[in-house]
Amino acid sequence: QVQVVESGGGLVQPGGSLRLSCAASGFSFIFSSYVMSWYRQAPGKERELVAAVGRPGPPTNYADSVKGRFTISKDNAKNTVYLQMNGLIPEDTAVYSCAARVSQRTYWGQGTQVTVSS
Repeated sequence: QVQVVESGGGLVQPGGSLRLSCAASGFSFIFSSYVMSWYRQAPGKERELVAAVGRPGPPTNYADSVKGRFTISKDNAKNTVYLQMNGLIPEDTAVYSCAARVSQRTYWGQGTQVTVSS
């Protein structure tokens, strides 16, 4: 059974940084084929893809709105994906969710709130 669990959200001032974590279980980062993605949804807006990484591909993929500020990375030993968010702006406020695409199915975490406000 594939499961994903996010952590690391919170309240941060504009210009600040946060790192989100997504721990996945039920498959292997080293041996499986998968895509791990971060999405976000702000109130009244549609969910958007923020960043993705996978095996065998894509190496990394980012929404234009976060390029140069956010970095997605993964730790194969921990089966965990990270989203390092720098230079946060109020428009980044949203619920951030992690998704694992494995064997043609998508598994979602519960989401974590990120609020950027002074």
